[in-house]
Amino acid sequence: MSVFGTRVLLATDGSPESVHAARMATELSNKLGSEMHLVYVEPMPDMYGLPERVLYAPDTQNYLEEVKHHAQERLDEEAAKIRDYGGEVAAVHPKIGRPDAEIVQLAEELDAGLVVVGSRGFGPFKRILLGSVSASVVRHANTSVLVARGEEDRPPGRVLLAIDGSKESHLATRAAVEITSAAGLELHVLCVLETAQLLPQMPYPGPEAWEASGAVEEAERRARQLLSRVSERIEAEGGTVKESHLAVGKPDKEIVRIAGELGADLVVLGSRGLGAVGRMLLGSVSSSVVRHVWCSVLVVRGEERGW
Repeated sequence: MSVFGTRVLLATDGSPESVHAARMATELSNKLGSEMHLVYVEPMPDMYGLPERVLYAPDTQNYLEEVKHHAQERLDEEAAKIRDYGGEVAAVHPKIGRPDAEIVQLAEELDAGLVVVGSRGFGPFKRILLGSVSASVVRHANTSVLVARGEEDRPPGRVLLAIDGSKESHLATRAAVEITSAAGLELHVLCVLETAQLLPQMPYPGPEAWEASGAVEEAERRARQLLSRVSERIEAEGGTVKESHLAVGKPDKEIVRIAGELGADLVVLGSRGLGAVGRMLLGSVSSSVVRHVWCSVLVVRGEERGW
């Protein structure tokens, strides 16, 4: 069974960034044999926050009907574009409300295995302020989320998989194998030794103390063993690892750096935020990578089967 289940949910807003997301979602759904659903959310204030006299006023009801009709028209336009790309849309879902909340809720209702969203943050300053919608969907969704960035007409060619030996990274590995095998993409695997984990228990640790304690050598040995095991698993699943990479430093910064050096088109990593509290505190690594890397990012969540 696919890591991504049987349904892909594409969230669109008609922006140039969502065009690239649509192309990626179409290619993935075709390659993986997944059913595609399309959602467009017309932004509106939280309906529960409106006074009852406003919520049920005739003018308000007429306005809501007009807004929903507009959302349906936008969806029909986007569905036509997807058919032009060679895809099929199983169903469209016009929504009114907070885009991030509506997308997350619909993904749960559909039991979607993957949500695809565009990102409006392309320049350094904009990425720091990366939007409410894509960042919030990554943070709160129960399922895997692909934030699409890049050149509209350039298909993904090189994938960087970040691993750390956790259950979540095992699932991310399966996702990366599935995508690269189906689409014929080049797969690179990265393991980052976090600097803080190398500090031995001593009063005044420093580089000389690390070397003397053998902590660095032991950590590197374990990391290389992990890279070797993951490469063997990938090959056993029919995938191919172009190259393995070992880095030392802060995981989010090293993932962004290596992705840039490789010219990666997609970064794949797991998320440790699986429960409600975990998602609210979604950690530093996946959310920081989504915010700062130049290319598309796939944050993988779901149930681990096998491996």
